[in-house]
Amino acid sequence: MSALKKQYVEKIRPELKKKLALKNIMQVPRVEKVVLGMCVPQAVKNAKILNNVSQDLSLIAGQKAIITKAKKAVSNFKIKQGMPLGSCVTLRREKMWTFLERLIHFSLPQVRDFRGLSPKSFDGCGNYSMGIKEQIIFPEVDYDKVDAIRGMNITVCTSADSDGPAKSLLEALGLPFRK
Repeated sequence: MSALKKQYVEKIRPELKKKLALKNIMQVPRVEKVVLGMCVPQAVKNAKILNNVSQDLSLIAGQKAIITKAKKAVSNFKIKQGMPLGSCVTLRREKMWTFLERLIHFSLPQVRDFRGLSPKSFDGCGNYSMGIKEQIIFPEVDYDKVDAIRGMNITVCTSADSDGPAKSLLEALGLPFRK
């Protein structure tokens, strides 16, 4: 069991139950999944880029990334329906907890000019999304083997039904929000 999950089960969950005035421990919000995604518009012209993106994402997540395809055709961008455009990974259970631990304690402190995460990035249903401009902040990615610096989206999905309890959960886990 990762240290972050152990902290959640033993310390954070009882505190949140008390803070949110919940009757049952199963009502306490929990992290359900973490989704990592990278979209590469340059993949339209060069398919090898997509392999590099998928490989980087697999290294960061610790499991195989899937290739995402365009849902609709967009003629202005020369994109056809079904054309491969990016890569994504969904993390659950133990891999999710270890990734969150690495993100909070190792990767976010390496971001240049980091002043905290925006508290406005909640979606209204208890999920939090953030963007990272460089994939090289993760220690798994070898700087010498990276062909280009790319960003990624990270979405943390919680069981909370609104933003308030979700923010309380993520703050208790250690995500540094801006004041």
